[in-house]
Amino acid sequence: MEKGKKLAVLVGCNYPNTPNELHGCHNDVRASRDMLVTRFGFDPTYIELLTDEDDSSMMPTGANIIKALDKMVDQAEPGDILFFHYSGHGTLLNSRNSLKREEAIVPCDFNLITSVDFRHLVNRLPKGTSFTILSDSCHSGGLIDKEKEQIGPLRSSNTEPNIPLVHKPKFIPFESILQHLSSLTNINTSDIGTHLLEIFGPVVSLMFRLPRPDPDPNFSTKPLKQDEGILLSGCQTDETSADVQIMENGGKACGAFSNAVQMVLKENSGPLSNKQLVMMARKILKMQGFKQHPCLYCSDYNADAIFLCQAEN
Repeated sequence: MEKGKKLAVLVGCNYPNTPNELHGCHNDVRASRDMLVTRFGFDPTYIELLTDEDDSSMMPTGANIIKALDKMVDQAEPGDILFFHYSGHGTLLNSRNSLKREEAIVPCDFNLITSVDFRHLVNRLPKGTSFTILSDSCHSGGLIDKEKEQIGPLRSSNTEPNIPLVHKPKFIPFESILQHLSSLTNINTSDIGTHLLEIFGPVVSLMFRLPRPDPDPNFSTKPLKQDEGILLSGCQTDETSADVQIMENGGKACGAFSNAVQMVLKENSGPLSNKQLVMMARKILKMQGFKQHPCLYCSDYNADAIFLCQAEN
Protein backbone atom coordinates (compact mmCIF):
# COMPACT_ATOMS: atom_id res chain seq x y z
CA MET A 1 0.00 0.00 0.00
CA GLU A 2 1.31 3.46 -0.95
CA LYS A 3 2.08 5.90 1.78
CA GLY A 4 3.43 9.41 1.96
CA LYS A 5 3.87 12.19 -0.55
CA LYS A 6 5.30 11.93 -4.07
CA LEU A 7 7.40 14.94 -5.03
CA ALA A 8 9.36 15.63 -8.20
CA VAL A 9 11.69 18.21 -9.74
CA LEU A 10 12.20 17.89 -13.51
CA VAL A 11 14.89 19.93 -15.30
CA GLY A 12 15.43 20.15 -19.05
CA CYS A 13 18.20 22.37 -20.49
CA ASN A 14 18.36 22.80 -24.27
CA TYR A 15 20.63 25.92 -24.18
CA PRO A 16 18.77 27.49 -27.14
CA ASN A 17 20.63 29.78 -29.56
CA THR A 18 24.04 28.87 -28.13
CA PRO A 19 26.90 26.72 -29.47
CA ASN A 20 25.89 24.13 -26.85
CA GLU A 21 22.30 23.79 -28.05
CA LEU A 22 20.52 20.46 -27.54
CA HIS A 23 17.06 19.56 -28.83
CA GLY A 24 15.52 16.75 -26.79
CA CYS A 25 15.79 17.81 -23.15
CA HIS A 26 12.46 19.62 -22.89
CA ASN A 27 10.76 16.62 -24.52
CA ASP A 28 12.46 14.30 -22.00
CA VAL A 29 11.13 16.04 -18.91
CA ARG A 30 7.63 16.53 -20.35
CA ALA A 31 7.45 12.79 -21.11
CA SER A 32 8.74 12.17 -17.58
CA ARG A 33 6.00 14.36 -16.09
CA ASP A 34 3.31 12.48 -18.01
CA MET A 35 4.78 9.16 -16.87
CA LEU A 36 4.88 10.23 -13.23
CA VAL A 37 1.22 11.26 -13.29
CA THR A 38 -0.30 8.43 -15.34
CA ARG A 39 1.78 5.49 -14.13
CA PHE A 40 3.08 6.37 -10.70
CA GLY A 41 0.24 8.48 -9.32
CA PHE A 42 2.13 11.74 -8.76
CA ASP A 43 -0.07 14.81 -8.23
CA PRO A 44 0.83 17.36 -10.96
CA THR A 45 0.80 20.13 -8.33
CA TYR A 46 3.76 18.42 -6.61
CA ILE A 47 5.84 18.27 -9.80
CA GLU A 48 8.12 21.26 -10.45
CA LEU A 49 9.19 21.69 -14.09
CA LEU A 50 12.16 23.89 -15.04
CA THR A 51 13.01 24.38 -18.74
CA ASP A 52 15.00 27.08 -20.53
CA GLU A 53 12.21 28.30 -22.79
CA ASP A 54 11.10 31.91 -23.28
CA ASP A 55 7.74 31.27 -21.62
CA SER A 56 9.15 29.17 -18.78
CA SER A 57 7.78 30.06 -15.34
CA MET A 58 11.16 29.17 -13.80
CA MET A 59 14.43 29.03 -15.69
CA PRO A 60 16.79 26.14 -14.80
CA THR A 61 19.60 28.28 -13.39
CA GLY A 62 21.90 26.76 -10.80
CA ALA A 63 20.25 28.76 -8.01
CA ASN A 64 16.71 27.82 -9.10
CA ILE A 65 17.52 24.12 -9.41
CA ILE A 66 19.14 24.01 -5.95
CA LYS A 67 16.22 26.01 -4.51
CA ALA A 68 13.72 23.50 -5.94
CA LEU A 69 15.73 20.52 -4.69
CA ASP A 70 16.20 22.07 -1.24
CA LYS A 71 12.46 22.70 -1.00
CA MET A 72 11.68 19.10 -1.96
CA VAL A 73 14.16 17.65 0.54
CA ASP A 74 12.97 20.02 3.30
CA GLN A 75 9.39 18.75 2.80
CA ALA A 76 10.41 15.08 2.90
CA GLU A 77 9.05 12.80 5.63
CA PRO A 78 9.44 9.05 6.20
CA GLY A 79 7.51 7.19 3.50
CA ASP A 80 7.81 9.94 0.90
CA ILE A 81 9.03 9.31 -2.67
CA LEU A 82 11.26 11.99 -4.21
CA PHE A 83 12.32 12.09 -7.86
CA PHE A 84 14.73 14.34 -9.77
CA HIS A 85 15.09 14.01 -13.54
CA TYR A 86 17.80 16.05 -15.21
CA SER A 87 18.29 16.17 -18.97
CA GLY A 88 21.06 18.43 -20.22
CA HIS A 89 24.81 18.82 -20.41
CA GLY A 90 27.22 17.36 -17.89
CA THR A 91 30.92 17.88 -17.31
CA LEU A 92 33.89 16.72 -15.24
CA LEU A 93 36.00 19.06 -13.13
CA ASN A 94 38.92 18.88 -10.77
CA SER A 95 38.10 19.04 -7.08
CA ARG A 96 39.93 21.65 -5.05
CA ASN A 97 40.54 19.20 -2.21
CA SER A 98 41.40 15.95 -4.01
CA LEU A 99 42.89 14.47 -7.17
CA LYS A 100 39.53 12.90 -8.06
CA ARG A 101 37.54 14.44 -10.89
CA GLU A 102 34.01 15.36 -9.83
CA GLU A 103 30.86 14.97 -11.89
CA ALA A 104 28.63 18.01 -12.40
CA ILE A 105 25.51 19.06 -14.26
CA VAL A 106 25.47 22.30 -16.25
CA PRO A 107 22.44 24.55 -15.61
CA CYS A 108 21.47 27.09 -18.27
CA ASP A 109 23.58 29.82 -16.58
CA PHE A 110 26.64 27.51 -16.11
CA ASN A 111 26.40 27.75 -12.30
CA LEU A 112 27.54 24.14 -11.87
CA ILE A 113 25.86 21.68 -9.48
CA THR A 114 28.27 18.97 -8.42
CA SER A 115 28.27 15.49 -6.96
CA VAL A 116 29.09 17.07 -3.58
CA ASP A 117 25.75 18.94 -3.67
CA PHE A 118 23.81 15.77 -4.41
CA ARG A 119 25.61 13.93 -1.60
CA HIS A 120 24.61 16.71 0.82
CA LEU A 121 20.97 16.54 -0.33
CA VAL A 122 20.86 12.77 0.18
CA ASN A 123 22.45 13.05 3.63
CA ARG A 124 19.66 15.42 4.72
CA LEU A 125 16.87 12.95 3.94
CA PRO A 126 14.93 11.43 6.83
CA LYS A 127 15.23 7.67 7.09
CA GLY A 128 12.44 5.90 5.25
CA THR A 129 12.25 8.25 2.28
CA SER A 130 13.58 7.41 -1.17
CA PHE A 131 15.26 9.91 -3.48
CA THR A 132 15.69 8.74 -7.07
CA ILE A 133 17.86 10.77 -9.44
CA LEU A 134 17.69 10.05 -13.16
CA SER A 135 20.47 11.99 -14.85
CA ASP A 136 20.55 11.95 -18.64
CA SER A 137 23.82 13.81 -19.08
CA CYS A 138 27.42 13.05 -19.94
CA HIS A 139 29.74 11.75 -17.21
CA SER A 140 26.72 11.22 -14.92
CA GLY A 141 28.01 8.00 -13.32
CA GLY A 142 28.83 8.81 -9.69
CA LEU A 143 26.74 12.01 -9.56
CA ILE A 144 25.88 11.22 -5.92
CA ASP A 145 29.34 11.44 -4.41
CA LYS A 146 30.55 8.18 -2.79
CA GLU A 147 27.30 6.30 -3.48
CA LYS A 148 27.72 2.50 -3.75
CA GLU A 149 28.03 1.16 -7.28
CA GLN A 150 25.53 -1.59 -8.14
CA ILE A 151 25.70 -1.61 -11.94
CA GLY A 152 28.94 0.01 -12.96
CA PRO A 153 31.43 0.49 -15.75
CA LEU A 154 31.33 -1.86 -18.70
CA ARG A 155 33.82 -1.69 -21.53
CA SER A 156 32.49 -1.76 -25.07
CA SER A 157 33.07 -4.96 -27.00
CA ASN A 158 33.63 -5.36 -30.72
CA THR A 159 30.48 -7.47 -30.97
CA GLU A 160 28.22 -4.52 -30.18
CA PRO A 161 26.13 -3.28 -33.11
CA ASN A 162 27.31 -0.13 -34.80
CA ILE A 163 24.15 1.46 -36.13
CA PRO A 164 24.96 4.93 -37.52
CA LEU A 165 22.95 7.53 -35.60
CA VAL A 166 23.27 11.29 -35.86
CA HIS A 167 23.52 12.51 -32.30
CA LYS A 168 25.10 15.19 -30.16
CA PRO A 169 26.94 14.37 -26.92
CA LYS A 170 25.38 16.00 -23.84
CA PHE A 171 28.79 17.25 -22.75
CA ILE A 172 30.49 20.62 -22.39
CA PRO A 173 34.27 20.29 -21.87
CA PHE A 174 35.67 21.82 -18.71
CA GLU A 175 37.86 24.11 -20.82
CA SER A 176 34.81 25.55 -22.64
CA ILE A 177 33.03 26.25 -19.35
CA LEU A 178 36.16 27.89 -17.96
CA GLN A 179 36.52 30.03 -21.09
CA HIS A 180 32.88 31.15 -20.89
CA LEU A 181 33.12 32.07 -17.20
CA SER A 182 36.47 33.83 -17.71
CA SER A 183 34.90 36.03 -20.39
CA LEU A 184 32.34 37.18 -17.81
CA THR A 185 34.79 37.84 -14.95
CA ASN A 186 37.90 39.01 -16.84
CA ILE A 187 39.92 37.24 -14.14
CA ASN A 188 43.03 35.41 -15.29
CA THR A 189 42.87 32.11 -13.38
CA SER A 190 42.17 28.48 -14.21
CA ASP A 191 40.41 28.00 -10.86
CA ILE A 192 36.77 27.63 -11.88
CA GLY A 193 35.58 28.19 -8.32
CA THR A 194 37.03 31.72 -8.34
CA HIS A 195 34.97 32.57 -11.43
CA LEU A 196 31.77 31.02 -10.07
CA LEU A 197 32.09 32.84 -6.74
CA GLU A 198 32.75 36.13 -8.55
CA ILE A 199 29.65 35.75 -10.76
CA PHE A 200 27.16 34.04 -8.46
CA GLY A 201 28.40 34.97 -4.98
CA PRO A 202 27.44 32.51 -2.23
CA VAL A 203 24.90 30.70 -4.44
CA VAL A 204 27.44 28.23 -5.85
CA SER A 205 28.16 24.55 -5.40
CA LEU A 206 29.29 23.45 -1.96
CA MET A 207 32.44 22.16 -3.65
CA PHE A 208 33.61 25.74 -4.14
CA ARG A 209 32.60 26.89 -0.67
CA LEU A 210 34.50 24.16 1.22
CA PRO A 211 36.27 24.04 3.57
CA ARG A 212 33.63 26.02 5.40
CA PRO A 213 34.92 28.87 7.58
CA ASP A 214 32.51 27.99 10.41
CA PRO A 215 32.10 24.20 10.37
CA ASP A 216 28.49 23.08 10.79
CA PRO A 217 28.29 19.89 12.87
CA ASN A 218 25.17 18.85 10.93
CA PHE A 219 26.90 19.18 7.56
CA SER A 220 28.66 16.25 5.95
CA THR A 221 29.67 15.19 2.45
CA LYS A 222 30.34 11.65 3.65
CA PRO A 223 27.79 8.96 2.79
CA LEU A 224 25.49 7.72 5.50
CA LYS A 225 25.15 3.96 5.98
CA GLN A 226 22.43 2.48 3.76
CA ASP A 227 21.39 5.97 2.63
CA GLU A 228 18.25 6.84 0.71
CA GLY A 229 19.87 8.00 -2.55
CA ILE A 230 19.31 6.14 -5.82
CA LEU A 231 21.13 7.28 -8.98
CA LEU A 232 20.21 6.03 -12.45
CA SER A 233 22.87 7.56 -14.68
CA GLY A 234 22.68 7.77 -18.45
CA CYS A 235 26.25 6.61 -18.83
CA GLN A 236 29.49 5.81 -17.05
CA THR A 237 31.69 8.57 -15.65
CA ASP A 238 34.05 8.29 -18.64
CA GLU A 239 31.27 8.23 -21.28
CA THR A 240 28.95 10.67 -23.02
CA SER A 241 25.15 10.53 -23.25
CA ALA A 242 23.41 11.24 -26.55
CA ASP A 243 20.86 13.83 -27.64
CA VAL A 244 19.23 12.31 -30.71
CA GLN A 245 16.18 11.77 -32.91
CA ILE A 246 14.91 8.19 -32.69
CA MET A 247 12.30 6.67 -35.00
CA GLU A 248 10.75 4.65 -32.14
CA ASN A 249 10.01 8.02 -30.52
CA GLY A 250 8.15 9.26 -33.59
CA GLY A 251 11.24 11.10 -34.81
CA LYS A 252 11.13 13.49 -31.84
CA ALA A 253 14.37 14.75 -30.38
CA CYS A 254 15.15 13.13 -27.04
CA GLY A 255 17.87 11.96 -24.74
CA ALA A 256 18.79 8.39 -25.64
CA PHE A 257 18.72 7.23 -22.00
CA SER A 258 15.50 9.08 -21.10
CA ASN A 259 13.86 7.52 -24.16
CA ALA A 260 15.15 4.04 -23.27
CA VAL A 261 13.63 4.35 -19.78
CA GLN A 262 10.31 5.40 -21.33
CA MET A 263 10.43 2.41 -23.70
CA VAL A 264 11.15 -0.03 -20.85
CA LEU A 265 8.24 1.31 -18.79
CA LYS A 266 5.84 1.18 -21.76
CA GLU A 267 6.84 -2.41 -22.59
CA ASN A 268 6.55 -3.59 -18.96
CA SER A 269 3.32 -2.67 -17.21
CA GLY A 270 4.25 -4.43 -13.96
CA PRO A 271 6.62 -3.15 -11.28
CA LEU A 272 10.35 -3.17 -12.03
CA SER A 273 13.25 -2.94 -9.62
CA ASN A 274 15.84 -0.19 -10.09
CA LYS A 275 18.33 -2.85 -11.17
CA GLN A 276 15.93 -4.35 -13.74
CA LEU A 277 15.13 -0.94 -15.19
CA VAL A 278 18.79 -0.02 -15.71
CA MET A 279 19.69 -3.40 -17.24
CA MET A 280 16.74 -3.23 -19.64
CA ALA A 281 17.64 0.34 -20.64
CA ARG A 282 21.20 -0.84 -21.32
CA LYS A 283 19.85 -3.55 -23.60
CA ILE A 284 17.74 -1.07 -25.60
CA LEU A 285 20.64 1.38 -26.03
CA LYS A 286 22.88 -1.46 -27.19
CA MET A 287 20.29 -2.55 -29.78
CA GLN A 288 20.02 1.06 -30.99
CA GLY A 289 23.78 1.26 -31.43
CA PHE A 290 24.65 3.70 -28.66
CA LYS A 291 28.03 3.36 -26.93
CA GLN A 292 26.79 4.50 -23.52
CA HIS A 293 26.16 2.25 -20.53
CA PRO A 294 23.64 3.38 -17.91
CA CYS A 295 24.72 2.72 -14.32
CA LEU A 296 23.03 2.28 -10.95
CA TYR A 297 24.37 3.66 -7.68
CA CYS A 298 22.52 2.97 -4.42
CA SER A 299 22.42 0.73 -1.37
CA ASP A 300 22.00 -3.04 -1.75
CA TYR A 301 18.43 -2.70 -0.49
CA ASN A 302 17.49 0.00 -3.01
CA ALA A 303 19.02 -1.92 -5.92
CA ASP A 304 16.19 -4.44 -5.59
CA ALA A 305 13.55 -1.91 -4.50
CA ILE A 306 10.77 -1.13 -6.95
CA PHE A 307 11.43 1.95 -9.10
CA LEU A 308 9.57 4.96 -7.66
CA CYS A 309 7.43 2.77 -5.39
CA GLN A 310 8.15 2.59 -1.68
CA ALA A 311 8.60 -1.09 -0.79
CA GLU A 312 6.67 -2.56 2.12
CA ASN A 313 8.70 -3.15 5.26
